[in-house]
Amino acid sequence: MRVLVLNAGSSSLKASVIDTASHATLRESMMSWHSDASAAASRREAATSLVADSTRRTGSIHAVGYRVVHGGSAFTEPIRVAGGVLEQIEALDELAPLHNHLAVETIRAATRLLPNVDHVACFDTAFHSVLEEEAWRYPLPRDWQARWGIRRFGFHGLSVSWAVERAALLLGRPVADLGLVVAHLGSGSSVTAVAGGKSVATSMGFTPLEGLMMGTRSGSVDPGILLHVLRNGMTVGQLAGALEHHSGLLAVSGRTADVAELERAAADGDEKAALALAIYVRRAAEGIGAAATSLKKLDALVFTGGIGEHAGSVRTAICARLRLLGIQPPQPSPGDDDQVVSGSGSRVHVIRIRAREDVVIARQTARLLEVESSWTRS
Repeated sequence: MRVLVLNAGSSSLKASVIDTASHATLRESMMSWHSDASAAASRREAATSLVADSTRRTGSIHAVGYRVVHGGSAFTEPIRVAGGVLEQIEALDELAPLHNHLAVETIRAATRLLPNVDHVACFDTAFHSVLEEEAWRYPLPRDWQARWGIRRFGFHGLSVSWAVERAALLLGRPVADLGLVVAHLGSGSSVTAVAGGKSVATSMGFTPLEGLMMGTRSGSVDPGILLHVLRNGMTVGQLAGALEHHSGLLAVSGRTADVAELERAAADGDEKAALALAIYVRRAAEGIGAAATSLKKLDALVFTGGIGEHAGSVRTAICARLRLLGIQPPQPSPGDDDQVVSGSGSRVHVIRIRAREDVVIARQTARLLEVESSWTRS
């Protein structure tokens, strides 16, 4: 089956065409865009152009799969986009304001252009739907969960799923035997503990704001700070904008959320850039250490995502803080292929994996449609 995969992010739309029979990636492309409401028309044009180009260059498309960041409690499996599914996804927009509305826009554009193929939504939250209650319930008034659905959902599940599979392959061991911590470090960053292929703890929560320091997102902060600024005149909208768009690496450095640029600036003596990187490393290491406490054993620490894959100095700095776990700073690892990069004497493997949510989405899309087809035949 030839599946077009569309991944709508806050700054870009990525498209891949995957042949699920041969596992070949037939085409990869990307367009940059802006996520604000005023750019909706240009995003529609970008999505339409990217879908048309992918179809023209690779031939017939049998299905389209989409990455949807927040599935809430309603979506714990991939689902065909039909009926009121799109409206349900759209209703979750305020819980993932950087992502869900972009996925909805992309789905609408692609379904208009390809009305005669199947469209399937795949959810980042689904991987974490198996979390036990002690991991997903917050220590908040119990009726909040009943009234507003307040619970930990977790994110980056599609990326974590791929990282777990690839790590097992590199180690030559079955997934069921492994205890892993997967650090997806990118513009959004999270840590997930995985035991036997299942999520047992994850740093992001009800929304993708919780957890590690990120590019422009704050990660976890004292809730009292938020109450304080609200009491002193900040509006809810202003607070949301600050936490989502004006915090994290950007806020501390005062210049950028780009790690490579911050490293260059720090090397040139920019103290704020150096501080931003130091806080990022510290919080990532703290998150990894916390996740490890949910495992009976730790076989490997897996880095993925743009920073996790490409920022070797960040990986090294994080691992240098984790010697207590038996992790030694990794060896220099040129290239971008999946590989074990553990330092000499490390009791825990350190692995670098290229994020391939698109492959997972293509597989999930094909699997769902094949199951539905078998039901129809029977």
